[in-house]
Amino acid sequence: MVADATPTAKAGKDVLSDVLRAIKLTGALFFRVDASSPWSVEVPEADSFARSILPRAQHVISYHVITEGSGWISIGEDEPMEFVEGDILVIPQGDSYAMRCVPGERSGLGPEDSLAFFRAMASGQLPFVVTEGGGGPVLAKYVCGFLGCDARPFNPLLGALPRLMRIPRTGARGDLLDRLVVLALEEAPRTRAGAECIRLRLSELMFVEVVRRYFETLPPEQTGWLAGLCDPAVGRAIALLHADPARDWGLEALARGSGASRSVLAARFTHLVGCPPIQYLARWRVQLAARLLADGVAKVSAVGREVGYDSEAVFSRSFKRIAGVSPAEWRDSQSE
Repeated sequence: MVADATPTAKAGKDVLSDVLRAIKLTGALFFRVDASSPWSVEVPEADSFARSILPRAQHVISYHVITEGSGWISIGEDEPMEFVEGDILVIPQGDSYAMRCVPGERSGLGPEDSLAFFRAMASGQLPFVVTEGGGGPVLAKYVCGFLGCDARPFNPLLGALPRLMRIPRTGARGDLLDRLVVLALEEAPRTRAGAECIRLRLSELMFVEVVRRYFETLPPEQTGWLAGLCDPAVGRAIALLHADPARDWGLEALARGSGASRSVLAARFTHLVGCPPIQYLARWRVQLAARLLADGVAKVSAVGREVGYDSEAVFSRSFKRIAGVSPAEWRDSQSE
């Protein structure tokens, strides 16, 4: 196993970046909608169109940047929520949702129409700016973005996000989110080589900044993985685990490095994150192993050693318990 390192050095690990790399966040689609009243769009569950826009993604996240006007959004059968210019709306869990000029409006794209639209957009048959609605005087303009990521075997970030996130842009001078949105919109009409790649990378950066805004404004009573990062002892423990996942961590060493007693750390970690520290480590190791297996270069035994298992048999049992399939079966499924 890896030798001890100083707790302070380990605790500096950027855990959010670590997770974003491991879950393979990837831009899929990015376009603008100019809507005029009356207008409405109904989008089915992301599983129904994921293959059309990003065939190899396990999960698709939708988001919308409102650049002008206002409207209403509802997730599934939930009550609608109003949005206004400057808002960024994120639908992380892949739920069906609807956006309308007013609650109850059903004059525009239905779920099947949206599926056909996504297929056409992904195949390059539509322009970057599309128009919707009845041509009335009330306008709404918004940018639509879709991102792919891994949801299995373990995505702690996805599980920590609500069904709908509404993040207002500050409009402050030099605000990073505003600058990213402006850059993306400036790049949109350009036809230079590589323009699409730049737009998609900018869309990924916007999503990361939105998550950071959400993370920084969590209420004290919030639970979940992001809330765990906010807690001094639990956040330090998570950073230690991510900095050295192959180490043979025990609760005693983890508590010592986190500056908390074993009992306090175990209770706080389980309350906030939803599982004990060593169980979290096992899940994270399997996520790291899944990425290595998907790359298809190293042998199963080598992947196991890379993430902290000296025994291939023990690694295979742990992987199957968490991922539901053996390491070899996982690798085969990723190459299909």
